[in-house]
Amino acid sequence: MKEKELKEGEWIHLVDSKDRVYSLVLKKGARFQFSGQFLNHDDLIGREEGRKVVFSGGKELIVLRPTYGEYVLQMPRGAQIIYPKDTGQILLLADIFTGARVLEAGIGSGSLSLALLRSLGPEGTLISYEIREDFARRAILNIEQFLGARPDNLILKSQDIYEAIPDLDLDRIVLDVPEPWRAVPHAKSALRSGGIFLSYLPTILQVSQLVECLRREKGFGFIHVSESFVRDWNVNGLSVRPEHRMVAHTAFLTVARRLVI
Repeated sequence: MKEKELKEGEWIHLVDSKDRVYSLVLKKGARFQFSGQFLNHDDLIGREEGRKVVFSGGKELIVLRPTYGEYVLQMPRGAQIIYPKDTGQILLLADIFTGARVLEAGIGSGSLSLALLRSLGPEGTLISYEIREDFARRAILNIEQFLGARPDNLILKSQDIYEAIPDLDLDRIVLDVPEPWRAVPHAKSALRSGGIFLSYLPTILQVSQLVECLRREKGFGFIHVSESFVRDWNVNGLSVRPEHRMVAHTAFLTVARRLVI
């Protein structure tokens, strides 16, 4: 649980009257410059979020901690991230629960890892496979920046999921790899009966190959494929209309249950 007061090292947002967002990491003795005015970081450290802060020239902004969705869209990236709209669906479709034992591959920039860790709670375990050291390093830094420290229940391994899954009795397997069908036989052995397999893929041709593999393996059932779309609305008095742009296709989510039949 985060403390109420902002502390040194936290990533925060300053939001102006037009909802424009300015990000910074709090550091004692530092100064943030804005439109010819400045604000000392020391004036923010120890204060609660959600309050107005006044710059040297009288400019007022609101200070807030970024939400998960805001943070992952702005954090430094090594690999492409899984976007928040898909992350929400993954948590639901994979039925991520407190205390679960979950395997993910690969860790990428850590966006999905953050969501999984928050859903698993300290009682759960997240095992992350990542063969690229630069991706793993970047992901851990992003996780530590948002959570304040590296969680004890995050186990990072340099393991190629195409070759093997040595971790057994898993509740869930969540894959963000380009050829997940190569991991299906290993997933069959590693998942407990009733466990859930989920794959994140950008193209329907990849999905088709994965689904056919899941069917051939004869250890999976209730296979389901979906994608999600998000459209914002503008509500301002009598002006009520959808936004002209929407977040459309980003990926397909393929889910299957591990069965013993």
